[in-house]
Amino acid sequence: MKISILTATYDRAKMLKKLYESLIKNIKEKLEIEWLIMDDGSTDNTKQIVEQFIEQNKIQIKYKKQENQGKMVAINNLVMDATGDVIIECDSDDYFIENAFSIIEEEFNKNKYRKDIYAICFLKYNLQNKNIGKEFKNKETTMFDLYFKEGEDGEKSLVYFSNIRKKYRYKLENNERFGTEARLHHEMDLKYKIICCNKPIMVCEYQKDGYTKNIQKVFIENPQGYFAYFKEILQRDMKGVLFEKRLYTIKHYILFSVLSNTNIQINEIKNIYNKILLICLYIPGKIKSKRFLISAKSSKNIL
Repeated sequence: MKISILTATYDRAKMLKKLYESLIKNIKEKLEIEWLIMDDGSTDNTKQIVEQFIEQNKIQIKYKKQENQGKMVAINNLVMDATGDVIIECDSDDYFIENAFSIIEEEFNKNKYRKDIYAICFLKYNLQNKNIGKEFKNKETTMFDLYFKEGEDGEKSLVYFSNIRKKYRYKLENNERFGTEARLHHEMDLKYKIICCNKPIMVCEYQKDGYTKNIQKVFIENPQGYFAYFKEILQRDMKGVLFEKRLYTIKHYILFSVLSNTNIQINEIKNIYNKILLICLYIPGKIKSKRFLISAKSSKNIL
């Protein structure tokens, strides 16, 4: 079995060592590891640090550098270079637990002949060794059902089957630099499912300059992609979706219509129940969204 790790990094040279060491700890017989790194225009010593890793010759490392275009473009540019049976996208501030690849190999061998599965979904832990979110209720599901019907609200670690992952790319609207990974997952959900495993494989260490910590700025700078994402949700069958998730979707659909200066078309909404909710929430939602825009732009986090 061969595992491809894809990492997009920008000025995170100091963080890469912990991820690299976690890969070394996971070396085992008859298991190949390749680490594909896309340097997204770093101005620090990222290249020199990676060259030191390569010189040690412990795992296969492929380093590339592009002009700063954002994480999504970086991953899109790496995916087709992956040669593993599975692909794992790992941020530079994440790292693997010591027995992660043994867990992955075991689950992969159970499901490697399935033609209807695009990923195995594992738990992700924080630095306090706590699960980020909830444990899985179902063995097989989709990412949409997991978050919109089963009530998940935390992060997970996805191990993609390479032959399927390579068919898809992150979609970016009008030269925006970021979009939610969920948009990719929901597209894959239309044809395939995921296998869930209540075991952790990865630890997440949020950084002050990361997307999660600067979500207001992300929203302001990438509104069209997020608008397209919530529009796509409202155009699908939402039978069984939790009420709070309906509200969440409609509120954010209104928010990003304001941020992207895009008019809402009621006939684009598939479900009559959602249309009624949208009509009821539109005016107060638009007022609140404009307040959010004013507040966000006045924040020192927004450029």
